Amino acid sequence: MAAINDLRGFIEALEADGQLARISRQVSIRHELADVGAALARTGTGAGLFENVDGSRWPIFCGGIASHRRTAIALGCQPNEIIDVMDSVLDQANGIAPVRIEQAAWQANRVSGDDLADFDLPIPTHSRGDGGAFITGAVTVAKDPVSGRGNLGYNRMLRLGPTRFGFNVNEWRDVGTFWKSRDEPDSPFPIALAIGLDPAIMIAAGVKTPVDELFIAGAIRGAGIEVCKGTTVDIDVPASAEIVVEGMLHPADRKPEGPLAEFHGYHGETWNSPTFEVTSISWRDDPIYQTIVPGWYEHVYLGNILPREPLLRRFVRHLDPTADVHIPPYGNGFLAIIQIDRDNPGSPKNLAMAAMAAHINIRNVVVIDRDIDIHEPSDLHWAITNRVHWEDDVFTVASAQGHEMDPTADTRGVGTKVGIDATYKRERRDYGERVAYAPVDLPGYLA
Repeated sequence: MAAINDLRGFIEALEADGQLARISRQVSIRHELADVGAALARTGTGAGLFENVDGSRWPIFCGGIASHRRTAIALGCQPNEIIDVMDSVLDQANGIAPVRIEQAAWQANRVSGDDLADFDLPIPTHSRGDGGAFITGAVTVAKDPVSGRGNLGYNRMLRLGPTRFGFNVNEWRDVGTFWKSRDEPDSPFPIALAIGLDPAIMIAAGVKTPVDELFIAGAIRGAGIEVCKGTTVDIDVPASAEIVVEGMLHPADRKPEGPLAEFHGYHGETWNSPTFEVTSISWRDDPIYQTIVPGWYEHVYLGNILPREPLLRRFVRHLDPTADVHIPPYGNGFLAIIQIDRDNPGSPKNLAMAAMAAHINIRNVVVIDRDIDIHEPSDLHWAITNRVHWEDDVFTVASAQGHEMDPTADTRGVGTKVGIDATYKRERRDYGERVAYAPVDLPGYLA
């Protein structure tokens, strides 16, 4: 496989592996593109490259990190190696510093000043419950004014006008900590938005870490990520970006922003958010715009699965060194599955409690045997249906801390966590082995 160092290289790698869907039929940038992108993710068809978008001057890409198979391509590993790779690159000792260069392809074209008013970025309106057109696939690039360290992250941005966006920021995000650490915290704060990126940078941006996330992206690639200084802001921006939007964040100038389809599968609230004023837009020749279909698989993979599965596994393997784990995208980050070789009737419940303690988002935990496919929802449901006696095999933890946006919790995230022992209890009733049929080459029979 050819080395991946930008979005175009990733698209080539996906296509070579049969994981790219080129959509040549015209689709609307309003709802239809997201409908098709969501269907591609739901069916496992592949990432979408929309080559004819009504309302866009450029092609639009989505769904690159929306399955284990495509994530493995992005990381340059096998699907069963993803957690091992993520565990390694998240170790700060393995971080590789970015490399500053003087020129980048995204500097080839640029608009600024009064010309910005007549320039429209091709921003989709995704879900029918969204409050408008949102930038979802951009990586926010910022710099700590005190230490000088860089930061990557995701912030939803509602288009309020040609050069103005609502900029959603959670209290715990580093970009908010950065502007609040200044002597004048309400003064304009410089940021850049990098759009169309090497998936290593997209994956790194989903991690909450005390170091520059570019070090994680460098660890994924085995070499420092090239960066280039912005044209109007003193920020090092990934040189591989297709499009770069620069500007000033206004912490005290707030506007209603939202709602947007969120990771929990509902539409989030409208927030009184800071605003972002664009000062410059730059792009490489024939660029590709990148979006993330919000509230769907890629959203969950980047924010909940890839950064947290290694943490979950560390907690669980403290009790069982051979246990495997999975945070499935259909569970919105609230569900964890643990797979074990059961040797003690009480161990599944201990493992479930360890998983609940690994991260506040984890609310429901199901423990299964090796004969269940950990990545197959129907197999999980079979185990729950056929191996769970509700009175004996399910336990709850009331009034536990969870995520504030968990639909089952109160506004502070307090709710009930549930552990389910869906392992085979032979001591209760031994039916022998599960029914299984050998796989066959079905096309050969149908020819």
